Amino acid sequence: MMRTGLAIFAVFVAWAITGAILHGMILNASYAATPQLWRPMAEYKMTLGYVVTLIYAACFVFVYAQWITDKRMQTALLYGLVLGVARGVTMGYGSYAVMPIPYLMALCWFLGAVVDGVIGGAIVALIVRGDARPDKA
Repeated sequence: MMRTGLAIFAVFVAWAITGAILHGMILNASYAATPQLWRPMAEYKMTLGYVVTLIYAACFVFVYAQWITDKRMQTALLYGLVLGVARGVTMGYGSYAVMPIPYLMALCWFLGAVVDGVIGGAIVALIVRGDARPDKA
């Protein structure tokens, strides 16, 4: 339980950092070029954004910790990659399908989610361990 909580915190922090890099630095000019699509900075709901990230990190870690039995790094990275692709396709290209965002933004959202998934997978592999009983291989 302690490892799961630590993993949730670590994944949340990692994703907050990658989010700041992606949205605050890489895509900053794209957001500035499409102000009609976004809330003014004074109206941003940053706390809600962090709560959403924390909830997603908790779900990501919980699923891995509870239902993935093979706790090897390779499995965790594949888990993160698959969830990252799923999240990235819906966030990046799903949004691109219905919003007039630049293609580069959709691509960056997709790739950012994939990177987040792989980073999250690596973190859970390092922190969440399988059952340490001697009869487990």
